[in-house]
Amino acid sequence: MPELPEVELVAQALNKLVAKRQIIVAELFRERLAPFNAPEEFAKKLKSAKINLVKRRGKHILFDLDNGQTLIAHLRMSGRFMLLPLDRENPKYTHAAFYFADETRLVFQDQRHFGFMRIVATDQLHETKELKSLAPEPFSDDFTPKYLRDILKTSKKSLKEFLLDQTKVTGLGNIYASEAMFLAKVNPQTPANEVSTRKANVLFEKIRDVLQESIAHGSTLNVNPENIDGSYYGGGYSHGWRVYDRENESCVNCEKPIVRLKQGGRSTYFCPKCQK
Repeated sequence: MPELPEVELVAQALNKLVAKRQIIVAELFRERLAPFNAPEEFAKKLKSAKINLVKRRGKHILFDLDNGQTLIAHLRMSGRFMLLPLDRENPKYTHAAFYFADETRLVFQDQRHFGFMRIVATDQLHETKELKSLAPEPFSDDFTPKYLRDILKTSKKSLKEFLLDQTKVTGLGNIYASEAMFLAKVNPQTPANEVSTRKANVLFEKIRDVLQESIAHGSTLNVNPENIDGSYYGGGYSHGWRVYDRENESCVNCEKPIVRLKQGGRSTYFCPKCQK
């Protein structure tokens, strides 16, 4: 599943490609993609709407529209956006399409069928179920060392499971949680409320470091409008991973083999020597 850096980069790419364009027609082909908006309502609310800008909140992509509505989109495991010419057939697993006046359309494709969309009133956006409970953005003024220290003390979950909770820390998934814990030299099995003040302060810095590092790398990539998300997914930054997906490979610091363990049904990668 894409994490904050990938979603941020997709939102940036979409903003460059479709901001200031008017949606002439919108079609919802798979009703469960937008369970809160029937296909007729989906089409009606988006018809003739101009896209002011595209931005991100947590792992959600937000299309801010000039009609007082916002389209929320979550890619989940396999959702992706593609800007295609009208003469190109819809790819298999196309679940929604947005047509523009220049004879192009933005297609949402989702092979695994887990993607999500919802149209909401912009003035109620941050009160919606999807966004209301999200933790502060990692680069916001509200995400501080004190915030992280205090919120860690509220949970007995393992640190890895804690970091994946979007109501505690927004944007992290398996990759960047593992990377941040490695750089902070903290064991992923440590109960969150037992992380020391010193370690929590270091973890705060490393969370922001690994996210910014990946965003900076992605910003240098050329984006294919016909495969926007694919420009960032599929291991494009795998050469920079220190522990993630490196089971049995040598630690970059001590050369001890990287270990993989299951936590909450998800894989965690860490160095047993560096992260005692």
